[in-house]
Amino acid sequence: MAKDKLVDRLIAQEARRERETLDLIPSENIVSKEVLRALGSVFTNKYAEGYPAARYYQGNEYVDEVENLCRTRALEVFRLPKSKWHVNVQPYSGSPANLAVYLALVPLGEKIMGLQLAMGGHLTHGHKVSATGKFWNAVQYSVDKKTELLDYNAIARMARRERPRLIVAGYTAYPRVIDFKKFRRIADSVHAYLMVDMSHFAGLVAGGAYPSPFPYADVVTTTTHKTLRGPRGAMIFMNRASKIAARNKIDIAKMIDRAVFPGLQGGPHVNQIAATAVALYEAKQPAFKKYARQVVKNARLLARELERLGMRIVSGGSDTHLILMDVAARGLSGKEAALRLEENGIVTNKNTIPYDPRPPMDPSGIRLGTPALTTRGMKEKEMKEVARLICAVLVENKNVKKEVARLCKRFPVEN
Repeated sequence: MAKDKLVDRLIAQEARRERETLDLIPSENIVSKEVLRALGSVFTNKYAEGYPAARYYQGNEYVDEVENLCRTRALEVFRLPKSKWHVNVQPYSGSPANLAVYLALVPLGEKIMGLQLAMGGHLTHGHKVSATGKFWNAVQYSVDKKTELLDYNAIARMARRERPRLIVAGYTAYPRVIDFKKFRRIADSVHAYLMVDMSHFAGLVAGGAYPSPFPYADVVTTTTHKTLRGPRGAMIFMNRASKIAARNKIDIAKMIDRAVFPGLQGGPHVNQIAATAVALYEAKQPAFKKYARQVVKNARLLARELERLGMRIVSGGSDTHLILMDVAARGLSGKEAALRLEENGIVTNKNTIPYDPRPPMDPSGIRLGTPALTTRGMKEKEMKEVARLICAVLVENKNVKKEVARLCKRFPVEN
């Protein structure tokens, strides 16, 4: 068989780029060789439409085993009893996972309620350009203008006024701990489902470095990459003991399973499920708990150090893996800041900040995160160095590419 030298070259170039740059995008991470091996395994060859023991194709003996193994490990990682929780590991990604939940639990045209995208929410939490904002009547809450924190009283007032069928908690650019207990009370007050999208902080929950949403949620969705350090995919956890599901007389697990298949998807990506199973095995190890805690320590210190060096940090800090930084306060746009940093080997993403006067494609902020740098072995000392390098680029307009290269070489990527 002919060898594709062009794609081989592109793979090698991407591997080199990852080795020689500092990845500060909070939704990215570096998977192990074992995860990559499973992702590129012969499970790629198999079509497995359906669920274990209920497939539409023959030859799925080992597919059933790997999917069941992945489901078992998912429950174990988050310390969930099988009698109370069910998990679906087939969603191709986080967006279709969220869509499946809405399709299962909320009639088309009814209300869902989530955080505005510009305030740190996600497209699939009801933004107007997303299918979730077109198929459902999305009402959206915000953060407090002064503190840049969630205002639970304001959220409760909106819920009582709007009476949504489902409320979403969990975000892509909110750097603080979420009070899931308060969200549960708000949802109960209007008989709404509480869905927690923990895509960003799932690995922190698994490692005990962030509060668990499971005691309070009816449904929990998550991607399998980001802080969980797996392949790109998603999982949906369903609370069999959901009081709102019982009130509505539905089997929440069966409804959501049907929404995933055949409602939205055909055959699952079995290689992706196998790679997720490997990542979950890794997340069960003691070393992962240390990793998760270090991710948070690194983010907190990086935020404090950036603030000490004169940068404005949205909400005044971080409790998670991510930081939102207002660069407009330094006379820059988010796009300009992200490009200048990338030219120096520091990879971030432009991001809106709460009540941003600038447009989304050229906002006032950038988003930073510590998962990938922590995977490389960096700790608090290196975070101080990273903060210095960022400020040297953005404030002093210095070229720090050589310093970045030296730091990367000290903490190699094994890819």
